[in-house]
Amino acid sequence: MHTRRIGDVEVSAIGLGGMPMSIEGRPDEARSLATIHAALDAGVTLIDTADAYHRDAHEVGHNETLIAKALASHDRGKDVLVATKGGHLRPGDGSWTLDGSPAYLKEACEASLRRLGVEAIGLYQFHRPDPKVPYAESVGAIRDLLDEGKIRMAGISNASPERIKEANEILGGRLVSVQNQFSPAFRSSEAELDLCDELGIAFLPWSPLGGISRARELGSAYAPFARIAEAHGVSPQRVCLAWMLAKSPVVVPIPGASRPETILDSLAAAELALSAEEIAQLDAV
Repeated sequence: MHTRRIGDVEVSAIGLGGMPMSIEGRPDEARSLATIHAALDAGVTLIDTADAYHRDAHEVGHNETLIAKALASHDRGKDVLVATKGGHLRPGDGSWTLDGSPAYLKEACEASLRRLGVEAIGLYQFHRPDPKVPYAESVGAIRDLLDEGKIRMAGISNASPERIKEANEILGGRLVSVQNQFSPAFRSSEAELDLCDELGIAFLPWSPLGGISRARELGSAYAPFARIAEAHGVSPQRVCLAWMLAKSPVVVPIPGASRPETILDSLAAAELALSAEEIAQLDAV
């Protein structure tokens, strides 16, 4: 497995996104555990989760608990950087709400620590800006958690270039990651990716294949991905992730998966070399 860096930690070039294993349409626990274990067997050392990755109101942190169980039952579990997030909530009716207040973020971090069974969270990220709370106050809470040793590294998610710069300043230059939506269907985070490349901050594209419902449609919706995939004898999804990796050494995609075969196909993208001409064709989509 090729590697990249998040802060001072070396991680697999492609991580595993845990969300599909805990929200609507999720598989049974046995298949989820098999998916995580398959990823670990293949060399994954980065798993992305959040306390809001659950389905029902009473099961906050479902995905964190699932991941903790999978890591505890695998001999490589201790080598994994778990990245989790706080500040997003799911009332249980399918909607998403926000709470970026410092008090809530600190409370959420404590709960995540308990579910993950660790003394310090490897990477803790502010999930999404809350318009009711000044951004500086929310990020200030993440800084406090970092200073207190509750988290080892700090990141932000769903952030604009201006907020990336602001967060890095509030954190005293210790911002290590930005997790934004980025895929062939969602290209508006190019500016954030470029800024992360300039600053040496890891950029973690979420929904890199277009999301749970559209990942399978990648080849039919975007002809160049299908054409290049056919030329290499691989899936369009593998081409998509290889294209992202080629954009910058700070990019660490975190494709979601709920089947072993899906994550294994995604991980193989790290071995796929695209030509400059192919990358240009995909950039033009």
